[in-house]
Amino acid sequence: MKTIEIDDELYQYIASNTQSIGESASQILRRLLELEPSQVDSVTAITEDEKAEPTQPVQEVEEKPEPVKETANVFNILNKEELAMQKGVVGRFLFILAAFHRTHKAQFHKVLEIKGRDRIYFAKSKEALLESGSSMNPKNITDSEYWVMTNSNTTRKKMMLHEVALNLGYSQQQAETIRDYL
Repeated sequence: MKTIEIDDELYQYIASNTQSIGESASQILRRLLELEPSQVDSVTAITEDEKAEPTQPVQEVEEKPEPVKETANVFNILNKEELAMQKGVVGRFLFILAAFHRTHKAQFHKVLEIKGRDRIYFAKSKEALLESGSSMNPKNITDSEYWVMTNSNTTRKKMMLHEVALNLGYSQQQAETIRDYL
């Protein structure tokens, strides 16, 4: 097994294409490049805290599938150091939503179901949010066609993150963990 250095942008791209907990960078790249799976006994995994650590042999992983759903992949790409560097609550809120979008592009439309009593929280355009109420302060979720209202208190933003996690298939406990990142 060889070690290579890659820049942060490439690492984030590889991590954002993770399909299961513990999937190694080699496995992800082989899948993306449409290469045959390797028969190597140990691989380097992408972990939640962005450090590479050896995992169990591939054969053992196949015999003991990870009980956590594929939806937990957002934990693999949320870099807590980058999260802490975001400007304020709104910055962290948008950063977490962007991580959800990168991880769940096909299901992200489910956020459109999350609404308040009198206004919508998510939309596919800035105008749609503005039409739904006053003082929305809509912001684009990075690298997506989705917009979110940001003119709410921190408690409301936490509730929104919690609902996003649940709508994307996370467990109650995982949703609470994500909510507490804010």
